[in-house]
Amino acid sequence: MTAPLVTVIVPAKDAGRFIGTTLETLTRQFDDAAALKLVAIDDGSRDDTGEIMRRYAERFDNAEVIVNPRPRGLATARNQGLARVEGETFCFLDGDDWMQPGRLQVLAGALRELRCDFVRTDHVTVKGAERRLVRAPFTCRGVAAAPRDAILPADDRSMVDYPYAWAGLLHRRVLDAGLAGFRDGLFTAEDRPWVWRLHLEAASFAVVDAPHILYRRGLADSLSKTLDRRQLHFTRALGEVLDLVEADPEAERMLPKAAFTVLALSSHHLVRARRMHPAVRRELRAGIRSLLARLPRDQAAAAITKIGGPRRRVLARVLREADRT
Repeated sequence: MTAPLVTVIVPAKDAGRFIGTTLETLTRQFDDAAALKLVAIDDGSRDDTGEIMRRYAERFDNAEVIVNPRPRGLATARNQGLARVEGETFCFLDGDDWMQPGRLQVLAGALRELRCDFVRTDHVTVKGAERRLVRAPFTCRGVAAAPRDAILPADDRSMVDYPYAWAGLLHRRVLDAGLAGFRDGLFTAEDRPWVWRLHLEAASFAVVDAPHILYRRGLADSLSKTLDRRQLHFTRALGEVLDLVEADPEAERMLPKAAFTVLALSSHHLVRARRMHPAVRRELRAGIRSLLARLPRDQAAAAITKIGGPRRRVLARVLREADRT
């Protein structure tokens, strides 16, 4: 069998309402069906997600369906897919999102023409009947660039603030170099250290235009809406970001950006924590205190001035608590 051009990794849990649309769009990516391999992971679903995956797998020349009896989390499910990548390129697609026709053919052509390690794209958010284009925050389009040049500035949006693993296509050499994997067991914020590692360690990338990927927002059962202990994983994910940056040869230059990211996301979660169960809220605050204690105080002080309103006051209190521990 000829190796596929693209392997698409599709993890999903309880996505029966949407997974059919997701997989249907993959049948419209190439004129030659053999160009695409599907790896679908049913991550402990209690609905008909797995059944729909198996039905669609029959329509692909090359497809595998992996079933986890219990949910293992998006990071682990994606890693299961990475272990089954075949061919030159690969990408991710979540089970409630979908692609416009021909997207992967355009991306594969761009990756080959530009000879990049990976390409990234804009995406469209979908909330009910509303659709909004979200631009990848990089001004140079259609040209190869150094990924670490897209990390700064520290206090404005950059490509590490665009943490969507599914918004692009990656060459196999990224996987072979050990840059494509996720921290096993993370249920949230798994894309944060992933995107930092790519931009710190890969050799080249580009932002390119292509048919869109569409991302559903505001679903009642999405992890971004939950307030349980899975939200605590964001401190582990950001701790991994700090580990990566501190070990980098340009750590001094990159740390202000990492500090701003940690503070901004911590403030967001501290505000959300008011609606959490008290025990979860206490654990979250303890994790954030440990995270903030790692930040150089001069950089934390500089970054916190750029975070406004109530979030700054909440952060200031937790920073004082971190200083006392």
